[in-house]
Amino acid sequence: MPELPEVEVCRRGLAPELEGAVIEGVKIRAPKLRHEIPRELVELLSGCRIVAVRRRAKYLLIDCERAGVQGSLIIHLGMSGNLRFVPHDKLPEKHDHFELVLADHVLRLADPRRFGVVLWQPGPPEAAALHPLLATQGIEPLSADFTVDWIFSAISKRAGPIKPTLMDSHLVVGIGNIYASESLFRAGISPLRAANRISRARYEILVPAIRETLSDAIAAGGSSIRDYVHSDGGAGCFQIQAGVYDRAGLPCLRCGGVIRQIRQAGRSTYYCVGCQH
Repeated sequence: MPELPEVEVCRRGLAPELEGAVIEGVKIRAPKLRHEIPRELVELLSGCRIVAVRRRAKYLLIDCERAGVQGSLIIHLGMSGNLRFVPHDKLPEKHDHFELVLADHVLRLADPRRFGVVLWQPGPPEAAALHPLLATQGIEPLSADFTVDWIFSAISKRAGPIKPTLMDSHLVVGIGNIYASESLFRAGISPLRAANRISRARYEILVPAIRETLSDAIAAGGSSIRDYVHSDGGAGCFQIQAGVYDRAGLPCLRCGGVIRQIRQAGRSTYYCVGCQH
């Protein structure tokens, strides 16, 4: 599933082409994805100018306006979705479910598993935060609010292992499986350690490790493990430079210890038994 870095890479790829463009038409080819796609989008969005392309957690927000209409198109790529620009004359394929028709090309959403989201939140841009899908989302780890003070206070009473805790989107958004494993490796913290058994001094190492891991992933174009590709069809390559992820049984690049793979909360966790404690 695309996480924060992949969605941010997608946003950065879309924004230069979308911002300022006028939507000439909307086509809906599937009655629903994870939720029903509002049919009124066909009439509502036609003629709208795209004001901005934003990201909140793992959701893309496309702010639109025209006379009498203002709101945000909320898009989630689900497990296998991708957004691509295609020529007007390119015929839709089996899993192409939604598209925005623009003057120069078409922005088309493909979603083979149909776990994605295309919804609408009326009102000014700040109103998007009130949508039920966004209202419960946690803090942005790349924001100025994500500090040592915040994280130490927020999880000081949590007794569960630190890795699943970091992946709780109601607490912190966008730290998916790969990035949680890699951040903890960079910080030298075992994913098995209870969140409330980590000292403030170690959180002072973990917070910048999370920021650096996510920033490096964005710079690398994200991670392409299964279906994720960029809006131009390219792939991310962060997983190639991973320190522990998907390296079970191999020697640690830092200390030479063995990389171990375990299951936590139904997900694979990778860590070094030598330098993470």
